[in-house]
Amino acid sequence: MALIVKEEKDFKYIDEGEGEVLLLLHGLFGALSNWEEVVGHFKKNYRVVIPLLPIYEMPIRQAGLEGLNSFLEKFVALKNLKDVNIIGNSLGGHVGLIYTLANNANVKRLVLTGSSGLFENSMGGSFPRRGSYDYIKERVAYTFYDPETATDELVQEVFETTKSIPKCMRIVAIAKSAQRNNMAKDIPRIKQPTLLIWGLNDTITPPMVAHEFNKLIPNSKLKFVDKCCHAPMMEHPEKFNKILDNFLNDN
Repeated sequence: MALIVKEEKDFKYIDEGEGEVLLLLHGLFGALSNWEEVVGHFKKNYRVVIPLLPIYEMPIRQAGLEGLNSFLEKFVALKNLKDVNIIGNSLGGHVGLIYTLANNANVKRLVLTGSSGLFENSMGGSFPRRGSYDYIKERVAYTFYDPETATDELVQEVFETTKSIPKCMRIVAIAKSAQRNNMAKDIPRIKQPTLLIWGLNDTITPPMVAHEFNKLIPNSKLKFVDKCCHAPMMEHPEKFNKILDNFLNDN
């Protein structure tokens, strides 16, 4: 299924289907295409919206979680999205947590998958290393249980991104912002029904992180996906969609 990217003012986004809003947030090296199977499944009964986070384009001084949350708030206001269900992967989950705490009345449910916010095993201080395709391929494959999931197209996309010095500067700035922003003291204030969908073999935000989120967020449920690493919606979309379907129907 080819996703149609729409543009309005300074925003690029996916907007498919009608009904209750599922607001999907991608990670640091994520893309709109990461959610393709989720969009295909849920657009029949929901309005699925995915903003393209301006990770590579935002002003360097704003390159951080506060800047991304401000961007998200402006997008939600522009599209007049109400009672949203936030679903965030990796950095997108972290942004979703911040948005939820700052805009409590506008969030109906929260779903985190491989989210940062407590701890993450970053890709190393030298990352992103420019000019080494093999290194980039290794690091992209590291985010999946099955390295074959890291297709040549996906690796090439990340490789092209890391060839740009300005983009690398923003990536590093945002990654450091995420590492500094530990939310352990804040997330107990989240009251929304929260679902944690985690790869049992996640090497970046290991299962212990999922258990910690589950302990700290009062109304949360934890579901693991076996033989899965950091992006369940990409590695096991059918299992991911089934778990999410059940949660949306029960809460």
